[in-house]
Amino acid sequence: MAEISAKIVQELRLKTGAGMMDCKKALKENDGDIEKAIEWLRQKGIAKADKGAGRIAAEGLVDTYIQPEGRVGVLIELNCQTDFVARNEDFKALVQNLAKQATTAESVESLLAQPYIEDESVNVEDFIKQTSGKLGENIQLRRFTKFELAEDTKGVVDSYIHTGGRVGVLVELNNQNDSVANPSEYQTLGRNVAMQVAACPNVEYVNVNEIPAEVAQKEKDIEMGRDDLANKPQNIKEKIVQGRIEKRLQEMSLLDQPYIRDQSITVEELIKQNASKLGDSIQVRRFVRYILGEGIEKQESNFAEEVAAQMGSK
Repeated sequence: MAEISAKIVQELRLKTGAGMMDCKKALKENDGDIEKAIEWLRQKGIAKADKGAGRIAAEGLVDTYIQPEGRVGVLIELNCQTDFVARNEDFKALVQNLAKQATTAESVESLLAQPYIEDESVNVEDFIKQTSGKLGENIQLRRFTKFELAEDTKGVVDSYIHTGGRVGVLVELNNQNDSVANPSEYQTLGRNVAMQVAACPNVEYVNVNEIPAEVAQKEKDIEMGRDDLANKPQNIKEKIVQGRIEKRLQEMSLLDQPYIRDQSITVEELIKQNASKLGDSIQVRRFVRYILGEGIEKQESNFAEEVAAQMGSK
């Protein structure tokens, strides 16, 4: 068996991020061949990740990456099991790298199949599994959204991340001229609009006209069935419901919201003010909001029982 020196163990640690004892064992198992040892550790990392794959990953981070020219932006969610791992520097770096790399992907599946930008010897899926093994938790790339300005479209993509990566928003603004008076102010507007979306959880559409007829009808059906209207004449009920529906639809519309930094104006008025100042016509084309873990059924557990179970399994 080849001699396993401290130098080669350190080299393997730097290449893989694995623990010293794991690196030493990997080298012993592979007669000091560092490339085979890397593959051995990858296999063990994947096995460890698979072992925990049934654990619910509802924590993690929402993050974003905007290309310097502001024409492409990504909002991404990477999940893990605990907030403790979400604060780990390796996990944070992974999220940031995946957000950047997602600018070249069209789906989660295509992103997972790409060579990882920080280590092209391994694809993204396997690197995530390695990180799962290293950190001891199930890690899942849940979703990402990419906004990319069409070739003949002028505008800016920007984003906002709130509450330590638990809420994120991506927005796209469009304009008509080749350039606006002050690009940095335009980008600031994009950031403020994204912040507005983050602050308004009921907002789902840019304006009332975008709300599908079936959504409006569903809201009307809900209001018509409310107990406080049960004894009202039909014509009175219709008028009351119409007023409530208009208010409800406005609550779902971004442009109708009072601007969070100046409640005396709406977001639509904010856009118009900036368009006049920047010398261009500006429209909010689209936005998306991610809330960390939304829709994932979180498993409640008794910490003491969990520790006892782990101790009993050793």
